[in-house]
Amino acid sequence: MADEILEDVRNGFQVWADETGWRVRGATWWLWAFANQTSAYYHAAASRGSPVVIQILGTVFAGVLITDAWAAYNAVDCLFRQTCMAHVFRKIRRLVKDNPNARSILHFYVRLKRILRDGERLQKRAPMLDSDSLLRAKQRLEVRLDQLLAWPNPNPILAKIIASVRRLRGRILTFSLLPGCPTHNNYGEYIIRKGVLKRKISGGSMAPRGAQAYATLISIAQTCHLRKIPFSSFLLASLKHYCRTGKPLLLSQYAAIIAPQKSAA
Repeated sequence: MADEILEDVRNGFQVWADETGWRVRGATWWLWAFANQTSAYYHAAASRGSPVVIQILGTVFAGVLITDAWAAYNAVDCLFRQTCMAHVFRKIRRLVKDNPNARSILHFYVRLKRILRDGERLQKRAPMLDSDSLLRAKQRLEVRLDQLLAWPNPNPILAKIIASVRRLRGRILTFSLLPGCPTHNNYGEYIIRKGVLKRKISGGSMAPRGAQAYATLISIAQTCHLRKIPFSSFLLASLKHYCRTGKPLLLSQYAAIIAPQKSAA
């Protein structure tokens, strides 16, 4: 079942990814989540590095990967990448609050926010534009972004902000070309939050096998939720199917079974 979910995630055009700390008998582990609109795949690992991302998505992903700025995701060659700008803006707002006299930080924040807002307007217009017009419009936004990043004589704090934004430069305005692509990773954070709540309650897992079992179970439960399938009903049907056939019941098989029942109802 988990393999079926993973395959659906890999085949999705938009994939959101996030990770959170986990504990396995007191040792630091990580719970990863990769999701599209219909499937959520969780994976427990002792690493927070790029090998985990490659293990899940492969070295090439033919879609748009939406993440925070964690460098491990850079290992995958994607058709598109979108960085969560909500993370970036939160960090800048904290610096604005901590440095009220550094007006240049606030001015930089406002101008960057304006570029993103104009990118959202372009995204709404994208279906009405031909490809050349859309690319030219995006290039104009990129010119404005480059001009902003060329801020003259920034103070040390602003210089660090500019350096961090410059590293993300190629993944800031991707959304403007893709209707439905967000500027943030809120969905990925929503998916990983299931694991965060579990960790707060239980503290993690007692063994690697238990961590992987939990990852498999939550993958099935969350995917059922996304597909509006009652988790308990699926588990019961899967158990009966296994008793009859010795094989697990796939979610696609279950959907085919209940579809006629829904139509009759």
